[in-house]
Amino acid sequence: MKLADNKATLSFSNGSPSVEMPVYQGNIGPDVIDIRKLYAQTGMFTYDPGFLSTASCQSGITYIDGDKGELLYRGYPIEQLATNVDYLDTCHLLLKGELPNKTEQVAFHKLVTNHTMVNEQMQFFLRGFRRDAHPMAVLTGLVGALSAFYHDSTDINNPEHREIAAIRLIAKMPTLVAMAYKYGVGQPFMYPQNDLSYSGNFLRMMFGTPCEEYKVNPVIERAMDRIFILHADHEQNASTSTVRLCGSSGTNPFAAIAAGVACLWGPAHGGANEACLNMLEDIQRQGGVSKVGQFMEQVKDKNSGVKLMGFGHRVYKNYDPRAKLMQETCNEVLEALGLENDPLFKLAKQLEKIALEDDYFVQRKLYPNVDFYSGIVQRAIGIPVNLFTGIFALARTVGWIAQLNEMIGDPEYKIGRPRQLFTGSVKRDVKPLDQR
Repeated sequence: MKLADNKATLSFSNGSPSVEMPVYQGNIGPDVIDIRKLYAQTGMFTYDPGFLSTASCQSGITYIDGDKGELLYRGYPIEQLATNVDYLDTCHLLLKGELPNKTEQVAFHKLVTNHTMVNEQMQFFLRGFRRDAHPMAVLTGLVGALSAFYHDSTDINNPEHREIAAIRLIAKMPTLVAMAYKYGVGQPFMYPQNDLSYSGNFLRMMFGTPCEEYKVNPVIERAMDRIFILHADHEQNASTSTVRLCGSSGTNPFAAIAAGVACLWGPAHGGANEACLNMLEDIQRQGGVSKVGQFMEQVKDKNSGVKLMGFGHRVYKNYDPRAKLMQETCNEVLEALGLENDPLFKLAKQLEKIALEDDYFVQRKLYPNVDFYSGIVQRAIGIPVNLFTGIFALARTVGWIAQLNEMIGDPEYKIGRPRQLFTGSVKRDVKPLDQR
């Protein structure tokens, strides 16, 4: 973080003295005004609901340029990573700052693979949930429970503890997600198989049974890996900010990640692809492709209450770069599985066509986002809709850990404590009961 050539001056129309504040430059992206001393100098706070104009930290992990539609992990464009490396290489990059060389790659893959099993007692913990519980409710509990099983890696201020907790979380999340799925459908749990890839192992734990050997489809394996890469990190979003805020109290890494899982569950965040597929299924029930035009007209009517899911993004004011990659994967998967004529996919293509051609959507830059395509891909693979957000949590775990570790290593970090503009009652006295 370096000082910019200019400073910001805050002046007041009531005659109060103006205040000079330093301006800092990042390597790319907007400059920031340092307002840390604002309260001490003026007795005032800033007001920024949703943190639309507030940088809560300095970070060197992920950069998004929403106007250009650009996403970089440690400087590498997402398009190059999704095409040239696998998910575990991406994990190495996010955690350690660089892509692994051959020796590092072998060692890192082996380390993660050696930690994929979970304590056998986790099965008994899992059986305390109802069979029809939402997988995200189950996953929030399972991830939080890891801190009860791995006491030797719960000190967030110990770098060795953080490192082993990171590996454990990345390695065990696929096992936990698959366990949550198997429990819900009443099938036996499948133990990890260490000679498979990270994504191949996950698919086997999800869809294999003890009755017969499971053969991993390489197209589906690549698609799963790409889903993981595209969701691995995304700057200071709601769940990442939650993990940072939770971790700032000094809680253990497992608890901080469980908080991220809980935040991700919301339909405005990680649940968006689930909401998107539910929307497509609703249109399909109402008449399918023939009803798309009518549906889009309802979306334009503010009084209808109908929302278009899977289009537009809080950050991207251009095409979501992840959506283009996910669209490619979507086509590959549907072709490999013989689902090109799937009615839901036809419906999705018609929605996309209207959104890209209709002035209403074009002017508002409501392009398809990654959730739009990833939901279709996951449904084609056989992942149930209510598990979509669990897959997202699995993929995002490495980003949460990298951000958490970065925060702990930042000498300027403090426990998070937002301020408020108070609009409640001023001080008053309690009246006796007969006078209230």
